Amino acid sequence: MRKHWWKALTVIILAYVFVAGLMSPVPKLPILHEAIRNTFFHPPLWIAMMVMLLSSTIYSIRYLRNGKLDDDLMAVEFANTALLFGILGCITGSVWAYFAWGDLWPNDPKTNGVAVGMLLYLAYFVLRGSFDDDMRRARISAVYNIFAFAVFIPLILILPRLTDSLHPGNGGNPGFNQYDADSSIKRIIRPAFIGFTLLGFWITQLRVRLRRLEINLDEVEESTKSAAIPAELQNPTNL
Repeated sequence: MRKHWWKALTVIILAYVFVAGLMSPVPKLPILHEAIRNTFFHPPLWIAMMVMLLSSTIYSIRYLRNGKLDDDLMAVEFANTALLFGILGCITGSVWAYFAWGDLWPNDPKTNGVAVGMLLYLAYFVLRGSFDDDMRRARISAVYNIFAFAVFIPLILILPRLTDSLHPGNGGNPGFNQYDADSSIKRIIRPAFIGFTLLGFWITQLRVRLRRLEINLDEVEESTKSAAIPAELQNPTNL
């Protein structure tokens, strides 16, 4: 039980975020109104996604240094979780944009950068599926994963701040800190960052365990098939 304390903490934090995020008072702002409650879900999902992508990149670097396929497995599963959070972030962002700006996908540098970044990581999975050799797939996809992360971060964090953007805190727009006089947003959004990030690690851990079981089952099946074939048939040169 001591090893799983952080999972209990994840459940408690996210339960607090969902209940408080939907029920607690929020600043009364023009245009946003009650839609400001999406602050407790949309930005934390993106933060958790970036933490997952960073973790994936770290494991890709580890694989290139050590050549252990388990590091490649960790890298791809962190990327899978990041893609899930990215999709959820796009959905919550589109709903928020519709009520705030009247468009599900406005022509905004940040939203466009996210679209390009998501395509980069979809290409990562397509690239992995194009190789049959495990070592070659792991090596080439690790290099691509590092490149994708180096491009993705400027697309969503740096470029929107240098150009006109509708998003708060970007392109000269004021952030929510200016309107959060009573810290009603900070009390919820900060735990949300932690909760969604821990959830990402939990999902990744489950996926890695499942993949390891699948790999072990495949090895058992292969050994069973080999044992069922006579030795002289396994090595045709003995015939």
